[in-house]
Amino acid sequence: MKKHILIILVDKRKKSAVNVQKILTEWGCLIKTRLGIHDGVLDNCSESGLIILELVGEEEKIKELERKLNLLSRVSAKLVILDI
Repeated sequence: MKKHILIILVDKRKKSAVNVQKILTEWGCLIKTRLGIHDGVLDNCSESGLIILELVGEEEKIKELERKLNLLSRVSAKLVILDI
């Protein structure tokens, strides 16, 4: 069994988050689990964030999602495939 985990690092969240969210919405049917993490709260909110996705579906489509996210400025995505 394979598990597909996509790790996304977003810098300048206030500027980048809209475009990241747009892509994630377009590819939403592939997303089984989503976890978003960033440091800070209230007035001390971090400008960078981490999104961890558990993905399902065709591996080609998952890799295309990774590619599209990596085209965005200030965004880095890395696909990890775990084979159990």
